[in-house]
Amino acid sequence: MKKKYVLVPVVLIAAGAATYRLVNQPPSSDLPANEQMYQLLADAGCMDCHVAEPKLPFYASFPLAGDLVKEDARLGYRAFDIAPMMEAIKAGTPVSEVDLAKVEKVIQDGTMPMAKYYLVHWGSSILDSEKIIAMNWIRDQRAANYPNLLAAAEFANEPVRPIADSIPVDVRKVILGEMLYNDTRLSVDNTVSCATCHGLNTGGVDNKQFSEGIQGLKGGVNAPTVFNAHYNFVQFWDGRAKTLADQAGGPPLNPVEMGHKSFDDICARLAEDAAFTKAFKEVYPDGWTQANITDAIQEFERTLITPNSRFDKYLKGDKAALTQEEITGYELFKQYNCATCHVGENLGGQSYELMGLQGDYFADRNTEITLEDHGRNKETKTERDIHRFKVPGLRNIALTAPYFHDGTKKTLEEAVHDMAKYEVGVELTDQETAQLVSFLKTLTGEYKGKILTNDNMK
Repeated sequence: MKKKYVLVPVVLIAAGAATYRLVNQPPSSDLPANEQMYQLLADAGCMDCHVAEPKLPFYASFPLAGDLVKEDARLGYRAFDIAPMMEAIKAGTPVSEVDLAKVEKVIQDGTMPMAKYYLVHWGSSILDSEKIIAMNWIRDQRAANYPNLLAAAEFANEPVRPIADSIPVDVRKVILGEMLYNDTRLSVDNTVSCATCHGLNTGGVDNKQFSEGIQGLKGGVNAPTVFNAHYNFVQFWDGRAKTLADQAGGPPLNPVEMGHKSFDDICARLAEDAAFTKAFKEVYPDGWTQANITDAIQEFERTLITPNSRFDKYLKGDKAALTQEEITGYELFKQYNCATCHVGENLGGQSYELMGLQGDYFADRNTEITLEDHGRNKETKTERDIHRFKVPGLRNIALTAPYFHDGTKKTLEEAVHDMAKYEVGVELTDQETAQLVSFLKTLTGEYKGKILTNDNMK
């Protein structure tokens, strides 16, 4: 009798192992690379949790177990919506570099699919051979769609890239755009220009929690830097502007910022300047219009890139550009998932992410929730977008305090600590915080051939 009870679990385990080997097979090498990756992600069960309407298993209706399954699906979708990635793979279009970085990281770390998932869904865990397929596919996607041509060979597959020394622009428009950027006539009382809140001598910001517009009125969100905004996939924390030109059209008509009723008023005022009007019509024959004004400002802002940071030099192969502490900080930056959202040339600006993924930031802040705290939800009105914001770029971050959309963090140390706590669920040690801050300080680049400085910090 005793032997029977010992043999039963042994037989079940052996049968389970045999079944697992049968169902858990890598995609056929005869399939095109995209089809292999699609099958790999589908077999791993990614779409069981990371989509808006997951196909829940039969046991989702069971007591206790069902609640756990539904909560896992809710949290999975809250953290990452994989549907756009799957659609892009199927269509053969570029996958977001944020999605590439996120999938790469969880496969590298072995954190997805979760053990409790693949213990029930035999065949969903990712084999070593499948990991190789996935890593090669991600590398090839980066090379094809986000080429890292400036980096040394060993850094070609990094999720971040150096900034080019320059980009092609229309110099005539740039000159007009710079004049308009500094022109207070864009405000109704001639007191505020674009440069008032986005000073080029103060890191592209004003170093205030909330900027002051006409009559000393204050906005409700921290002004993001204008430097390297060219690389953002949308503008503003809530993404309401698709382009730099769209963004430039917002503040002049905002009653708190510049206060004009319409661009007709602005055009009429600028038209009174005969010399400026003559120069403007040489480039824009139809003269003063909202589209022309914002196009010129956009062209100027496209020149506000800051290449040749010490980190850029390191990526290009100059190993002496960073200290060991700074290199360790970069490794921690990747280890703690920072480089899954802060990607590309600007180390960010490529996705909307939830503020408080691993903790309730707003409850702990212990202040009233404002309209600006709603983030992307202001535009979409969808529940998933509440507290979801465009990820800020980290270039020149040492010059742009205070931090976060609400401007509540006065130092980089505070910002780094809270990002780790609320986005990753990690309590950093003082040493780790110092190392990460050291790395972030290497991201200060050059503007017009000189290292960017901040007059407010001298």
